[in-house]
Amino acid sequence: MGSKNKLKRFRENEKFENVIQPSREELTDEQFDLKGNWSRDFFKNDHPIVLELGCGKGEYTVELARQNPDKNFIGVDIKGARFWRGAKTAIEEGLENVAFVRTQIELIEHVFAAGEVSEIWITFPDPQIKYKRTKHRLTNAEFLQRYKNVMKEDGVMHLKTDSEFMHGYTLGLLHGEGHEVMYAHHDIYSNEYSPKEVTGIQTFYEKQYLEKGKPITYIQFKIK
Repeated sequence: MGSKNKLKRFRENEKFENVIQPSREELTDEQFDLKGNWSRDFFKNDHPIVLELGCGKGEYTVELARQNPDKNFIGVDIKGARFWRGAKTAIEEGLENVAFVRTQIELIEHVFAAGEVSEIWITFPDPQIKYKRTKHRLTNAEFLQRYKNVMKEDGVMHLKTDSEFMHGYTLGLLHGEGHEVMYAHHDIYSNEYSPKEVTGIQTFYEKQYLEKGKPITYIQFKIK
């Protein structure tokens, strides 16, 4: 993407009512007013709040919102030029149950209060295979603790990935730490019992993986 295009998208994001871009200082100094108040002040209803972390273009966030008008969806990503597409689509379609937050995922506890989130989706994250990168892996023990700190007690996590490594690593960690694995499969499109919300939504890159014959994996779990 050219720099002119990026700047245009950044400018549009600033005008979009469904895009929130707090500064790091605002979050770490606990000055972010929506924390704990998303239902009252932003969505203006008490529907469950669902996050997509590392939402990319926001395809999954928007499609989940279309299919579930009784839930509120927030895509989180540091790359605003990417989720510009999802934010614009949501506005064009009049989807009032969609928002996007531009921030780093490690700051999630500064964006949401304890018990504010009902579900979290992680779709096709970078598996960070190199050993030195494990601290950035979105399902490591530290990140799981952050998610637990913002979720309701019975909150549900979803991991959908084309990486067998990420699938195996996460499954091993969940079993090792005693978390509750509700459903797991290494090839969801070969299994008729896979949840419809998992197989019924495909991102641009997911379609490419499937065309190449790459299996898509999925885990649904609760953090104990």
